[in-house]
Amino acid sequence: MAESTAARPRRTRKPVLDAATAGAVDLARAAAEEVADAGTVGEHLEAVAEGDRVVSHAFDCLLPGYRGWRWTVTLTRASRARNVTVSEVCLLPGDEALRPPQWLPWAERITPGDVGPRDTLPRKAHDPLLEQGYEAVGDDEADALALWELGLGRERVLSAQGRDEAATRWYEGDRGPRTEIAENAAAPCSTCGFYLLLAGSLRQVFGVCANEWSPEDGRVVSADHGCGAHSETDVEAEPEAAPPAPLVDDLAVDELDLVGTADDADDAVPAS
Repeated sequence: MAESTAARPRRTRKPVLDAATAGAVDLARAAAEEVADAGTVGEHLEAVAEGDRVVSHAFDCLLPGYRGWRWTVTLTRASRARNVTVSEVCLLPGDEALRPPQWLPWAERITPGDVGPRDTLPRKAHDPLLEQGYEAVGDDEADALALWELGLGRERVLSAQGRDEAATRWYEGDRGPRTEIAENAAAPCSTCGFYLLLAGSLRQVFGVCANEWSPEDGRVVSADHGCGAHSETDVEAEPEAAPPAPLVDDLAVDELDLVGTADDADDAVPAS
């Protein structure tokens, strides 16, 4: 049975470079110079077939700051016609062109720490890090967790994903157990009197430091974090050194004795 022509894959024919449009370099240059600033159209780089009797000529762009860009002029001609006409003139980037970074919406471009004192972030209606405070999540463990996180007066609370990401970020950051100050601490934060437990499920791992002498004061720390301002640790008292013994110079002449000797000499009565 012969194969149906409809089932055969359609082959696309590669366009052939038309001699007439490919040879009209002067026409393409004149069209580019009409659009570009004077002296910014450079040498002819290439001619590319875009379709039947459609050719794009590329010229080097000499505009300051547009390194690697090309003035591109598309020429065409009608079937069986000899006259070549200009279809389009534009400035296009080449493979090594300097381009601005890919544009991103402001909501996606902003990063943590960019919010200033007078800035306000837009509300995310469908934030995966949040969920409704009354929302049931399915299994028993998750249900208990949702009830534990329920906050009166709050429309949404952290979702399981939001809690996991926050806990990972805090624990692996500079308030976790793998920091220099924590490794040199004599005891963990969990045994410190200034350690305030967080509310909710994160209280098992995190708390807030309330010690004004600690570098972590007012910050979230992990239970196995630590610092030198722990409420129950102390430094070993060094014994007080005995004061040095006074030095006595036996060779020095006492000034008081000299003064007394002189006075005695003045009061002496000569013998008769």
